[in-house]
Amino acid sequence: MKNYIKVLGIAAMLLLTACGTSKKTAKAQADKKAATTANAAPKKSKSNEIQPYDKVITKEAKTDTGLFNVHKIDDAYFYEIPDSLLGREMLMVTRIAKTASGLGFGGGKENTQVLRWEKKDKKILLRVVSHNVVADEDLPVHEAVVNSNFEPVLFTFPIKAFSKDSTTTVIDVSDLFEKDVNALGLGSRYRKRYKVSRLDDSKSFIESVKSYPLNIEARHVKTYNAAEPPSNASTGTISIEINNSMVLLPKEPMKRRYFDERVGWFTSSQIDYGSEAQKSETVTYLDRWRLEVKDEDIEKFKRGELVEPKKQIVYYIDRATPKKWRKYIKLGIEDWQVAFEAAGFKNAIIAKDPPTVEEDPEWTPEDVRYSVVRYLASPIPNANGPHVSDPRSGEILESDINWYHNVMSLVNGWFFVQTAASNPDARTAEFSDEVMGELIRFVSSHEVGHTLGLPHNMGSSAAYKVEDLRNPEFTKKYGTAPSIMDYARFNYIAQPEDKGVALFPNIGIYDKYAISWGYRPILDKSAKAEKDILNSWILEHAGDPMYRFGHQQVGDVVDPSSQTEDLGDDAILASTYGIKNLKRIVPKLIEWTTKDGYDYKDLKNMYGHVISQFNRYMGHVSNNIGGVYEDYKTADQEGAVYTHVDKAHQKNCLSFINKQLFNTPEWLIDTNIFNKIEYSGSVERVRSMQARTLSNILSLGKMARMIENESLNGNNAYTLTEMMRDLRNGIWSELNTGKNIDTYRRNLQRAYIDRLEYLMTAETPKSPSSNSSYIKFTPVNTSQSDIRAVVRAELNTLKRLINSRLGGRDSMSRIHLKDAVERINIILDPQ
Repeated sequence: MKNYIKVLGIAAMLLLTACGTSKKTAKAQADKKAATTANAAPKKSKSNEIQPYDKVITKEAKTDTGLFNVHKIDDAYFYEIPDSLLGREMLMVTRIAKTASGLGFGGGKENTQVLRWEKKDKKILLRVVSHNVVADEDLPVHEAVVNSNFEPVLFTFPIKAFSKDSTTTVIDVSDLFEKDVNALGLGSRYRKRYKVSRLDDSKSFIESVKSYPLNIEARHVKTYNAAEPPSNASTGTISIEINNSMVLLPKEPMKRRYFDERVGWFTSSQIDYGSEAQKSETVTYLDRWRLEVKDEDIEKFKRGELVEPKKQIVYYIDRATPKKWRKYIKLGIEDWQVAFEAAGFKNAIIAKDPPTVEEDPEWTPEDVRYSVVRYLASPIPNANGPHVSDPRSGEILESDINWYHNVMSLVNGWFFVQTAASNPDARTAEFSDEVMGELIRFVSSHEVGHTLGLPHNMGSSAAYKVEDLRNPEFTKKYGTAPSIMDYARFNYIAQPEDKGVALFPNIGIYDKYAISWGYRPILDKSAKAEKDILNSWILEHAGDPMYRFGHQQVGDVVDPSSQTEDLGDDAILASTYGIKNLKRIVPKLIEWTTKDGYDYKDLKNMYGHVISQFNRYMGHVSNNIGGVYEDYKTADQEGAVYTHVDKAHQKNCLSFINKQLFNTPEWLIDTNIFNKIEYSGSVERVRSMQARTLSNILSLGKMARMIENESLNGNNAYTLTEMMRDLRNGIWSELNTGKNIDTYRRNLQRAYIDRLEYLMTAETPKSPSSNSSYIKFTPVNTSQSDIRAVVRAELNTLKRLINSRLGGRDSMSRIHLKDAVERINIILDPQ
């Protein structure tokens, strides 16, 4: 028995030992397995794997069918992309739908780019497509062009699922709109200006994503942390609502129409490496709407009958537009019917009211399918007409006219100061609704012209003789200029005795011609084959100034026949009539701008408009000095493209400036006005006006062109030395007459010396970084040209004249002249 118990005890001990060993072994195996698992690559979670369709697009999904089916599940948005649309090009237009005070305006366009959706392995790529550089796919050089224009990836999306028939691909696009994708959010200029540091994800979200047959509209709120926000500074943030319109581009691009600089047009362009030219060639083509003849109307069109296009140009009037102005905006839009009739179409452009919220709750002006005249609550006194076009063909897909509320204050001031002398309806600071309505109609027509593809034609107004603009019969037939796209504004030439003279521009001869040239279909011809026909249409009117296009100029005005805000073919005569009218207006300003119980804000505003208008006249005339006319021609046309302004006319222009401006314009100095609008400023105002025009005359570009004119045309040129002598004799006339020099003239004479000092030290101007056709740059080396030598000679001559004629003047005149000599000494001999 004892032996049995002993054996049993030993067995128990062995069993305990075995159990302990087993536990240790199990633990070691578990540790080994854990270590192996830790060292192995982690398995992807199922959420990143492609799932069955029903697992992703569940019964809870709210689906909006359209270009892509858009599914919303909780806060997530999914695109279901048909395979047939992979690789198709789409245009993404980014606009600010709602904005913070001080940051742009609701409806403002931020970015436009062509995108392409592409499948790669288990991802969908969103790529940015460029059409700037091209070559025909059948040419060997095409491969080199593709290799040099790799399409950047804007965003990548893991594929979530395929449809049951495998013809569509599902992706989650939430991050595209919730994250900070620069191309789809706040523009870089605003980020820099307001010192934006990052996107605040916690305050950014998707508002809606809606799908339509040809486009998808996404709205999302973005909140950015900013060091210097434009408003609500205490928050340290900027919140805006962005609208992204993605529109499917036509599978077959519209037939291009190639550009000709003799007819002004907004354009698109490409660099073509596949052309037959022995170099890369820039191909430029018109931005225009797709107006096509219906198949059933082709024979009618060929017979010369007017036909309706397959698709009309339709503009909607923003719901926010005050009702009393809507009809005038519509009239301005449909005024262009007559121009399209010249192109062979009737009812080509129409204006409509938008559907009410009850009629169509999803209608929005941000929807790229609709062209809208946007009424913007902004203090900016302006309007503009941008458009969105297909970069492959120039086809205009959509356009919004931005109508700022305060544009009415702008046209109010123009119409008052330009017509009140001859027009009783303008003799008030607040016009009747009928008068303001016609002004709105004019602005509407002008801006619509831009959306049709027409830029400013600043050469248009020079086509009319000044005296014709005083003729009632002529002006009622032709308006104030051949093109409403000029800044011809209103008839400031008309005098009070010119009864019945038209005061407004209208859709003119040039506008009808340009629309016909750009839009009239040329059937059964390729874009290249059209060129000869288009050229023949231009040559039919060659030499007729009514059909001339004059490019807008920004900065230095080289061509005085293409200026803004001018009328007629003679700036001296037109400005003389304009000044006569201003002299009639100034004594009546208080009577015409004030009401009992109101302050003098309107008086101050309208006096400011008088000053601005007078400054315009001085610019119109002074820009003829050193001017060169530009008249676009091709090699098959006779005559020069560039012609210097006639010597006698330049000389007369300087004489006009000396008389009207540098001889103090005392009619502008009205103490009865000043004592109601300001406690000081009248002396400085005159000095500023005079110095502005003086600097314009003595600009490096004008002086360089005068030197070149003399070198090319000799005695037929108005030379720089002759101009400087005439200028000195006008500004320093007291040295010859012995008269005392008053405050205004002393200021002018010091401005003259200051300008000569600038010319002695001015650096050689650099070519502008932009190659814009709006900027005309005259190259000149200031150190090596004749400019400094001529200026130095003038300073020495002036110094001798002053020293020889100091006597016989009042104390202040002598002080001034002695100071002038000291200033000249410092310039000639700087220490």
